Amino acid sequence: MSTPLATRNTAAYYFQAVASFIVSAGATVVGIAYLPVNAWERAFLGLGLLYTITSAITLAKVVRDKQEEVQLVGRVEKARLDKLLTEHDPYRVDAP
Repeated sequence: MSTPLATRNTAAYYFQAVASFIVSAGATVVGIAYLPVNAWERAFLGLGLLYTITSAITLAKVVRDKQEEVQLVGRVEKARLDKLLTEHDPYRVDAP
């Protein structure tokens, strides 16, 4: 099992992700604010939006943690295999 190469995000990618989140959340908040409904319905939609955002953040963290766990286990297994291969001498003869 080979470990995938570590990837680094550029500053532009980070900015784009943050800007996209701000624009999408902001547009949804503005849309909820201007809906022709009463305050209770508006509050319900706002709470739904907050729940969706926190759930998405939690999901992203869980996926990241799982990926890091898989990479760590892969590195440990690779280290064990490397150790076994370096200790193995096919020409060694054990004395009887």
